[in-house]
Amino acid sequence: MNVLPGRRKSPSESSPHCAAAIGQDSHAFEPRNSPKPLVVAGVAIPDSPGLAGNSDADVVLHAITNAVSGISGVNILGAVADKLCRDRGIRDSRVYLAKALETLRQWRLTHVSVSIEAKRPQFAPHIPAMRASIARLCSLSIDEVGITATTGEGLTSFGKGLGIQALAVVTAHRKRRR
Repeated sequence: MNVLPGRRKSPSESSPHCAAAIGQDSHAFEPRNSPKPLVVAGVAIPDSPGLAGNSDADVVLHAITNAVSGISGVNILGAVADKLCRDRGIRDSRVYLAKALETLRQWRLTHVSVSIEAKRPQFAPHIPAMRASIARLCSLSIDEVGITATTGEGLTSFGKGLGIQALAVVTAHRKRRR
């Protein structure tokens, strides 16, 4: 849109219609004898130790939550999640993601992409369930969620089996005014 000299664009003219943000999270594994389950993308992964953290330590949902915070500008992990965990005993990362999604106001998510780095467990058999979980939590179709997993050739502590790292990119579009 052309703007006449001396005329400022209105907020609706200058606001982007599309936004993207990246989020990251990582956690070390609990000791092998820990009873804490491994939960990734809201899915319990059997035969693997859980991840260390005050919550369920779901690295994928934490990375997505951080990416959503990048769109809204409202940080959930940290003070808000700590208060939910400490004061109300809420350790389920699905609740933290839901809180982040509530902050989007004029935005709606249109795509989520996640990259996981870990030596263990083997993620390939769990990716369909993880995609479905993320889609359900974010009100997306499964075709709007992508997940890849790598060992990173063992170059980092995650690739050496000491924990799991997740990176998430979310795309959002401005909601149409009615």
